[in-house]
Parts: sequence; C-alpha cells; structure tokens
Amino acid sequence: MIQPSPSYILTHLGEDDAADAAVSPPIYQTSNFCFGSFAEFRAALADEGHHRLYTRGNNPTVTLAEEKLAALEHGERAKLVGSGVAAISHSIMAFVRSGDHVVCVDDAYSWTRTLLGGYLPRFGVETSFVDGADRAGLEQAIRPTTKVIYLESPTSFTFRLQDLAAVAGIAAARGIRTIVDNTWATPIFCNPIDFGVDLVVHSASKYLGGHSDLVAGVIVGSAADIDRIQQQEFMQLGTVADPFMAWLLLRGMRTLQPRMAAHRTGALAVARHLEAHPAVESVLYPMLESHPDHELALRQMRGGSGLLSFRLKGGDIGKVERLTDALRLFKRAVSWGGYESLVFPYAAGRAASADRVGLVRLHVGLEDSDELIVDLDRALAAAR
Repeated sequence: MIQPSPSYILTHLGEDDAADAAVSPPIYQTSNFCFGSFAEFRAALADEGHHRLYTRGNNPTVTLAEEKLAALEHGERAKLVGSGVAAISHSIMAFVRSGDHVVCVDDAYSWTRTLLGGYLPRFGVETSFVDGADRAGLEQAIRPTTKVIYLESPTSFTFRLQDLAAVAGIAAARGIRTIVDNTWATPIFCNPIDFGVDLVVHSASKYLGGHSDLVAGVIVGSAADIDRIQQQEFMQLGTVADPFMAWLLLRGMRTLQPRMAAHRTGALAVARHLEAHPAVESVLYPMLESHPDHELALRQMRGGSGLLSFRLKGGDIGKVERLTDALRLFKRAVSWGGYESLVFPYAAGRAASADRVGLVRLHVGLEDSDELIVDLDRALAAAR
C-alpha cells in the first residue's frame, strides 16, 4: 500500500467534504448529538466509538485530527486524548492486569516512570527498568508474565535510542505488545510502526501542536488495539480531547513539515557549536557523529528535532545556575516542541547524581540559530 505524503495528509486528508466548502475545518463545539430515529439512536448507543453520540466519546473535529494522525504514523486508527500522560497511561494500562510485568527503558519521561514505578504497583503490575541500548539486557529482563515493552526513542535528557525493529521482533515472538514514545522525532522523521512496533504515543502538546497553546496526547496503532483502548481506558477514565483543542492541533499541524525542518537545521547548528566550545564536556544529540547511537539514528530516523542536552565541563550547580540565569533568548521552562527556545537544567527539577549535575537540556526553537549561539556563548562565559 502506498502511503500518502505528509504534505497531502496535513493539508487535504479528510477535508474534501468540509461544511459549506470551508477552507479551515469548522469546530463542532457541541457536547451532544441528536438522532432522526429510534434505530439511529440505538446504533449509536451500542457503539459510541464509531458513532457521534456525545463529545466525550466522539466529535467530528476530533475525528478529523485522529484521521490525520493515524495516517501520519502509518497506523490504522488514532485516539486523541487530553494529555501526553493520558496517552502513555492508556496505552500501557489497556494491556496489563494484576500479576503482569512491563519492561521499560530506564531513562524514560519522569511521569512514565511514576506510572510504572509508583502507581501501577498498587494494582499488582511490576516493571523492570532497563538500559534500552542494551538489547541483550532488555531481552533478559523479559518474564513469562511480561505483557508490554515500553520504549522511548530517543530517551529523555540523554537521547539514547533503541533498535526498534530488533525489540519489536523480540516482543512479537513472545506475544508482547511494544509501545514507543515518538514525540521527539515526530512522524516527519520516524515511523515506528514501519519497524513492527504495535503502538505509538505522542505528547501532542509538543511538535504536533507546535505553538505552546494546547495540551493533548495521541495513541496510534491497529484498529483492534485502538478500539480496545477506546472502550476500556478512554471511556472509563474520561480523558476527553475537546473540539477546540483538536482544532488548534489541526491548525498547528498545517506547518509541521517546515517547522521540523527548521528545528532540525537550528539544533544541528547549535549542537555543533556547543561540541566545539571549550566550556562544554559533551553534547547529546543523535544526529551528531559523536553520539553513541548515531549509526542507528541514521537507519531508523530521517532527521533530528530541536531537543538536545549538553554537559558543562566541571559542571557544578553554581555554574549551571549562572548559565541558566544569563540566558536571554532561551526561556527557563519545562516542556518543549513549540516555536520558542527553552532551557531546562537537570538539577533544577530533581536531586542529580554527580554525572548529571552539569546536564542542561535545550530546546532549539524557530529563532535565528546565529542569535541563539550568541546567547549561549554569553551565558557560557558568565558560568565560569
């Protein structure tokens, strides 16, 4: 089957029958839908996932965003939810029960670790956290009760990759679901389903939305898996994707391709500059030749996004604080994926081990990269 291009998906897919020939899809800002007959009403009540009954379960604006997201990720269906954390929790919880086991990469997003390490153990679900770059170690962590392998490629802060095809093959041979967080690369640069991964999740608040004005998550996979999530976790927990948020997401996705190209160019320029800077010990960005997973990145990704980290040489918390406070164009904030450049020192959010005190994460936004480099040079001088 020939996949439609991202350009076609983002601009045209699902929009041929727009109401009143509108160029921009309308927002169906309604909580409820009515029916012309008893039979129609009965059919909708019997299968809310495929009928418009109540916006908590289904809405035309939301459905259009889901159609585009599924096509972008080469999946059969997508489910839009209220946040990235909801996408992560729904995708895992749909396939585990008491007594089951999960294998997860150890450098995953903090709320993923909280879910697996703190919340699900309350219900008898255990998790082994492993080095995702160590395929043999990951395979050894699998138990007879393992139901899910959760990947994040690249991982948070250190940006280590996992071999998606290899892990998906190991899991498929044992009947284990694979889930990967593809927020960093976006479907513009990577399509994990093509490597055999079962489910892909995103924090749509980041690159998919792209303008730092919405919070959303998405799960993409087979029709059967998404139906299961829709009927179980989604309908029970009510993590609604409201129509206006879906419309903002549709608007943001119009420019996903050119934005990602700009993030890629800017981040690579900043990463190469930092790598040559005498105050920087190392730069963690998969598209750099110095990254330990660079060859793998070239095999399973078509480019890199705007998120990277670097280590200050001889970094202590005083240096990190001076660096952070001296930046003018990089805003001090969590999250990433918007138009703006951001800085997040690892030590600001948690107790940091000695090797992570000097770790600083940057999101390279859409500003001129030369101006961002000047800002970084000034801050690095102030950090001495």
